[in-house]
Amino acid sequence: MINIFEVNETNQMIEHEKLDVRTITLGISLLDCCDSNLDELNKKIYDKIVRVAKNLVSTGHEIEREYGIPIVNKRISVTPIALVGGEACRTTDDFVSIAKTLDAAAKATGVNFLGGYSALVSKGMTKADELLIKSIPKALATTERICSSVNIGSTKTGINMDAVKLMGEIVKETAELTKDTGSFGCGKLVVFCNAPDDNPFMAGAFHGVTEGDAVVNVGVSGPGVVKHALEAVRGENFEVLCETVKKTAFKVTRVGQLVAQEASKRLGVPFGIVDLSLAPTPAVGDSVAGILEEMGLESTGAPGTTAALALLNDQVKKGGVMASSYVGGLSGAFIPVSEDQGMIDAVERGALSLEKLEAMTCVCSVGLDMIAIPGNTPATTISGIIADEAAIGMVNQKTTAVRLIPVVGKDVGDVVEFGGLFGYAPIQPVNKFSCADFINRGGRIPAPIHSFKN
Repeated sequence: MINIFEVNETNQMIEHEKLDVRTITLGISLLDCCDSNLDELNKKIYDKIVRVAKNLVSTGHEIEREYGIPIVNKRISVTPIALVGGEACRTTDDFVSIAKTLDAAAKATGVNFLGGYSALVSKGMTKADELLIKSIPKALATTERICSSVNIGSTKTGINMDAVKLMGEIVKETAELTKDTGSFGCGKLVVFCNAPDDNPFMAGAFHGVTEGDAVVNVGVSGPGVVKHALEAVRGENFEVLCETVKKTAFKVTRVGQLVAQEASKRLGVPFGIVDLSLAPTPAVGDSVAGILEEMGLESTGAPGTTAALALLNDQVKKGGVMASSYVGGLSGAFIPVSEDQGMIDAVERGALSLEKLEAMTCVCSVGLDMIAIPGNTPATTISGIIADEAAIGMVNQKTTAVRLIPVVGKDVGDVVEFGGLFGYAPIQPVNKFSCADFINRGGRIPAPIHSFKN
């Protein structure tokens, strides 16, 4: 039973502490659209997305008005397109035509982004997988709302190093083809290890093959709420700190649960999961870095940062899992540089390096996220960074990801502006020593032995 105190408390979090529902993401299976004729395939894809998602945006607006809860994004995720287009697509341009169809469907339904221009290649690549991956730069350069992801490894299968090498080249090509927008095409491309099937957050969302025909997933966010709560217990011991984060995460997730249930009921689509990740924005007071500094760090990146982030991630999950029937996706805390003003400040003051960010990814929700690097960074170096991050995910049985942006024409000391929720980013230095001979070996890094527990 919700009482008036809880209603007032939620209103306070929304009005003054930047609480929002970051996204309602409608997952749609396109497996029943498969066709050997490309024109027919594109028609089936467009028709199904528009039919299933026609009321998504209006439903989101209705819930916002009725409950006073901001819902920042309305999004769609679809079955990985490499699986859907394999029978009809013979060239990279064939896959690009599907990307354009998806973009048209996204515009017709009014959603912010559509994810699922994806391939799952953790153990090997089919011809369709390879064609889709090679089409990614052109697909992202010629569409507005399409997001792409590639899963190159898992705890069960190891790391597909052929795919890792290829993705370094794809990131570079995407940067070049979108250089007029600060190489922002790379901001819509994620390379995963252990990608989840039910992630509502872009750019990595896709509708997993184990999911039903359609499902509603919700992503909540509340870094400002957590920071505000911690201000009241400044100087207290870790027990008090943990309890405060846990209780706050419970309250934040209850808002997501409410929105998810309402959206499910009104759309006539099953409720999937609530992803209870703390997702920051460039707005002041809406920062994961700000939470870490409220815990007692002079700056994010200082000694103790990884421990503080581990505490935060764990307590968010412990509090959130009690607040929702189904918790999934990524869940925890995101540390994107360009989207978090506190992270940007830490980089600019020299407290937060790429290597420290990598250490933090061992305990965060995702990985190296929205990090701008010099445009002349070699493709093999990008592949090496992807491999390092995938190894962390593989060995620790967690999701990790890389979203690097080698900004063409920019170098260390420069800044790139993306705008909106994507913010801006200082160009960070990358280790200059080569890993080319390692990356060029080809083949697969085998799975760690503990993957054979089943």
